Amino acid sequence: MKIALIAHDKKKQDLVQFTLAYKPILQDHQLFATGTTGKRIMEATGLDVHRFQSGPLGGDQQIGAMIANDDMDVVIFFRDPLTAQPHEPDISALIRLSDVYEIPLATNMATAELIIHALERNELEWRSVIRERRNLDKGPSL
Repeated sequence: MKIALIAHDKKKQDLVQFTLAYKPILQDHQLFATGTTGKRIMEATGLDVHRFQSGPLGGDQQIGAMIANDDMDVVIFFRDPLTAQPHEPDISALIRLSDVYEIPLATNMATAELIIHALERNELEWRSVIRERRNLDKGPSL
């Protein structure tokens, strides 16, 4: 599965701790992250993480493009609901795309733990079925 890892500044350490705790599960998946978040996760865990731009510089949109291309399976986004974000429209778009493309989205640690345990039990394999069905609906490529 392809998993996006994103965190606002005040939540980055929480996400680093989360990835440390669930490294045995996460290491079996392809990980993607916005800039600084990805760097901190790699430094703390040694996990291989494909890094995009930082969120305000387009990283949220790069992950959103993967979602729109049906090329992302899970988004774990530790949001800071108490601090205004200058790129709030990008965040809203990312959340909307997750809903449109039926991508499991966790915006806090409690929900992220539920998704991680579902990954561990292979309960998200339905994502592969949906992706295959959408690819069939698109028809053959030229």
